[in-house]
Amino acid sequence: MHTQQSLGEFGLFLDVDGTLIDIAPNPDAVVVPQSLIRDLEIAERRFEGALALVSGRTIKDLDRLFSPLRLKASGVHGAEFRFDSGQDSSVAASPVLPSDAWADLVELLRGFPGTLAENKAFSFAVHYRSTPASRPALKRALDAFVKARRDQSIRILPGHFVFELKRPGFNKGVAIERFLEQDAFKGRRPIFVGDDVTDWPGFDTVRARNGLAYSVGYLAPGATGTFRDPAAVRNWLTAMIDSETVTA
Repeated sequence: MHTQQSLGEFGLFLDVDGTLIDIAPNPDAVVVPQSLIRDLEIAERRFEGALALVSGRTIKDLDRLFSPLRLKASGVHGAEFRFDSGQDSSVAASPVLPSDAWADLVELLRGFPGTLAENKAFSFAVHYRSTPASRPALKRALDAFVKARRDQSIRILPGHFVFELKRPGFNKGVAIERFLEQDAFKGRRPIFVGDDVTDWPGFDTVRARNGLAYSVGYLAPGATGTFRDPAAVRNWLTAMIDSETVTA
């Protein structure tokens, strides 16, 4: 049986691409509705600061998308954090990847026209949305690339038409755990909404804390419910801040 509960009992964690905003052909082409920026600003107040973005994007990129907001955030799948709203500074939870690895990756991808590579410092994202048929060959090439690295410190994290090359030891589940140690989130039940394989560790963390985990577009492992698409997530956020309650 579902009941209406006060927002003050919960901490809200939100993925961005594919969750709050619709996925675009490339990361720079996404559209952020002004109504979403307004709703996030209101939600941050209604949740008394217990709201954070948990994204594969860098925090700098999140600030660009949601300007003028500077929300609490974890970027690059848990590699960087900002624990205080309104601040520009962030802290790193992982060392940056070596520059020679980036140079080698760029050279490798010359053999895969149509791919797009992003250097996020803590990870390298290889997008292949415009060439989905290249996935098997690209995955084999990236596996060989990682295996050839002498320090063996890079792993491949698959996502929607993207492979993220990152160090082990951090993910969105670990990121949510760190936020739950912060004063704004202590004692609150976590809610996490995400859409991708990269969000699954977050679902596991939230379920272990008696929280609510929602996937977008399908019922992901560990999720307690689903949203049809990002528009449905945005409508839910609007309704939640208007009623100042969560259905749990």
